[in-house]
Amino acid sequence: MGKITIRIIVFVLALGICAYALIQYGFFSAKDAGFVSIKLRKPDFHLEPWVYVLYAHIITAVLSLVIGPFQLFLKPANLKRVKRHRMLGYTYVLSVSISGLVSVYLSLYATGGWVAGLGFLLLDVLWVSATWISVNKIAVLGDIQAHKEWMLRSYALTFAAVTLRLWLPVLLILYDGSFIAAYHVVA
Repeated sequence: MGKITIRIIVFVLALGICAYALIQYGFFSAKDAGFVSIKLRKPDFHLEPWVYVLYAHIITAVLSLVIGPFQLFLKPANLKRVKRHRMLGYTYVLSVSISGLVSVYLSLYATGGWVAGLGFLLLDVLWVSATWISVNKIAVLGDIQAHKEWMLRSYALTFAAVTLRLWLPVLLILYDGSFIAAYHVVA
């Protein structure tokens, strides 16, 4: 597969997950979402304030998922593009930072219990860390190549939202339809 094909696939998958999130949580009630409906079956689960934290995560994660391909694949050749790259970069870093922080709270209530929660907590820590290491590489050290490499790692962790949704149906088949077993593995 060529670089252009991979870039198109990444962009289409990122937009697909963003569209799914916007439709599921923007047009329908969060109570109707598959993951949320599982949580609502537990008598000790309270939708509020959890759902507000979920919305903060969704908005910021979707923003970072959309910004990523533009930052990774479009090279800032002139001053105008450099300024745009920096502005999108600031937005991306802020979005990842907010989403990663609120996701720590969400990981405490992860579907699948502590196993999935631990997986998501580790993802949150790595996601925010890779992003800020990338910022350090460019802002403090001026190392453009290291900045690119760490930002690619950051976006790969951002893209976990996509890969989770791609792997989950496969794992459901492998685990004979056991959602919790499949979710433990994918988390």
